[in-house]
Amino acid sequence: MQTDLDQRLKQIKLVVFDVDGVFTDGRISLNQSGEESKTFHVRDGHGIRLLIHYGVDAAVLSGRKSNAVTIRMRELGLQDEDILQGHIDKLSVFNDLLVRKQLTADQVAYIGDDIVDLGPIRKSAVGFAVNDAHPMVCKYADYVTQEKGGYGAVREICDLILSAQGSLDEALEYNL
Repeated sequence: MQTDLDQRLKQIKLVVFDVDGVFTDGRISLNQSGEESKTFHVRDGHGIRLLIHYGVDAAVLSGRKSNAVTIRMRELGLQDEDILQGHIDKLSVFNDLLVRKQLTADQVAYIGDDIVDLGPIRKSAVGFAVNDAHPMVCKYADYVTQEKGGYGAVREICDLILSAQGSLDEALEYNL
């Protein structure tokens, strides 16, 4: 018997990810010149590639702008128009993304870690919070990951979606 969550995950066509605290552990490293560096988990990246391979689109929506994010997301196969950075009002950008992609909220999942993510989390068919998210985000999320942000939470979510859509077994054998 499928759960309600599985039924909603089965309908997902787009997954929107926050970046800092989701793809990363939330820390921002600056060198003496003010250049920023971020650390991304390789398994999270592979999860994104698998989602895209199996027909689930991906986008990132971040309140900050970072060249490191642009470079990494391009490496994973995201198009520039789906790398949305520098947006504090995430709900309005999320709504614009749905219009541009011609999707309804019940076809979209959102993953976040802080209160600026609450609008998209609450509007999406499935709202995810990473394990170490702000407590209010965890309260409103449909699912809280076992893994922390930056340590495999993205991959956990990708695997859940692929499993619900019947692609996980094949995906586990797929080499990108």
